[in-house]
Amino acid sequence: MLTLVSFDLCPYVQRAAIALAEKGIPFERRDVDLADKPGWFKAISPLGKVPLLQVDGEVLFESAVIVEYLDETRGPKLHPQDALVRARHRAWMEFGSSILADIWTVETTPDQATFQAKARILREKFVRLEGELGVGPWFTGERFSLVDAVFAPAFRYFDVFDRFIDLGVFEGLPKVQTWRQALAARPSVRDAVAADYEARLEAFLRRQPSWLARHLH
Repeated sequence: MLTLVSFDLCPYVQRAAIALAEKGIPFERRDVDLADKPGWFKAISPLGKVPLLQVDGEVLFESAVIVEYLDETRGPKLHPQDALVRARHRAWMEFGSSILADIWTVETTPDQATFQAKARILREKFVRLEGELGVGPWFTGERFSLVDAVFAPAFRYFDVFDRFIDLGVFEGLPKVQTWRQALAARPSVRDAVAADYEARLEAFLRRQPSWLARHLH
């Protein structure tokens, strides 16, 4: 049995959980409190971060490494077979990571100008994605891929943001909005977090000394 060491609010953990579920791999989750990291966790996590995947006494860290390992060793494949297309997918996965970094700034910056600048950057990135998407419902059409697993946690943030503030990042982007809706309905995506995820994320946002927190009503 594989063990996924996790923190439920972490989007990178969700990537690994989605990949495991898509492949039908049984696993157990072991959650840690990142604000009070236990000694056993510090001993096996070189960067002090989640996710970790424990496999036959070995520990893998970094979500990109974990999902690549799963795709190399367990079917069905979530990466395309063609090397060039696969490389392109990996590049868009990095693009997804950059969006998560922008979202982190939106969540935590106390500065209104920085908040608004990051919201504009997010808008620009989703506009770029609109031009990349086809007929859907997934990134490359009818086949769910690791790119979808990467973007699903990013879209999930906006389910909470939209209740309090309209960032306008999806306006006029029908393909992106369709993709977002399809991902939200996917069982592997839905089950990658606990039932109280949105409440916990809202509580986290309200605890931040941020511009966003001051505008959550």
